[in-house]
Amino acid sequence: MKPATYVAGFFISVAVTIFALGQKNSSSLASFCEVGWSIWYNPRNLDPQIQQRLVEYLAEYITSPRKELIEQVLVQRTRHLTLVMEDIDKPHNAGAVLRTADCFGIQDVHVVEETTKYKHSQKVTRGASKWLTLHRYDQESGGNTQRCIESLKAKGYQFLVTSPNAETEGFQHVDFSTKVAVLFGTEWFGASEYAMSQADGLIKLPMYGFTESFNISVAAALTLQGLVNSLRSSKATWQLSEQERNALRLEWYRNSVRNPDIMEREFLEKQGGTV
Repeated sequence: MKPATYVAGFFISVAVTIFALGQKNSSSLASFCEVGWSIWYNPRNLDPQIQQRLVEYLAEYITSPRKELIEQVLVQRTRHLTLVMEDIDKPHNAGAVLRTADCFGIQDVHVVEETTKYKHSQKVTRGASKWLTLHRYDQESGGNTQRCIESLKAKGYQFLVTSPNAETEGFQHVDFSTKVAVLFGTEWFGASEYAMSQADGLIKLPMYGFTESFNISVAAALTLQGLVNSLRSSKATWQLSEQERNALRLEWYRNSVRNPDIMEREFLEKQGGTV
């Protein structure tokens, strides 16, 4: 459909919804439109040519240093390695793990909420979360760890779990000929029994003191450093595909401008072609 028709269809549906709800106030309508647009519109669904023109349009409002940094980071980003946080209890720990993932070039973070509601500290992440792709498994009916693991394995990931009970220390035994997902369990009890039962392998960090385990954020940092170094020295093709880079470039451009929904709506209203 034409972008103008696409936009018009949205506002017609909003108007019908507002009428059905009995909303008469114009400010309420405007507010609802803004919120509704951000929910209903997904730039990933755009035609590739329209998407590319949108990237070029947003680029006009982004500084050259930011665009250069985005290109540098895109080259270093990977989805060959991903991490899973299972029932992380402390927001500052969750935030620190997200920040670490971004620093090591990990794009995808999977968050399992089996018994604990996920929340991260914005102060600790220092904005890292907006550059990552978060996958949340939070159904109230439960079974979220299972859904996460099944989803990852269906996408070709081998599933590893960090555990002090592993027989082999370090990362030399990790096979990067296939994609790797590594799970970090709760601060108090580690990975769940189900996660342990589904593991294709275990990872153990060397420790030489009385304490039995590292803090979750420290464990994640040490583990990701070891795995990322091993991955980059392997023969695996760990970089993002061109299609993945294009999608992330648009997402990161959106995160770099003010009011991206308004800018995109105005852009689409002026465009021809298909969506």
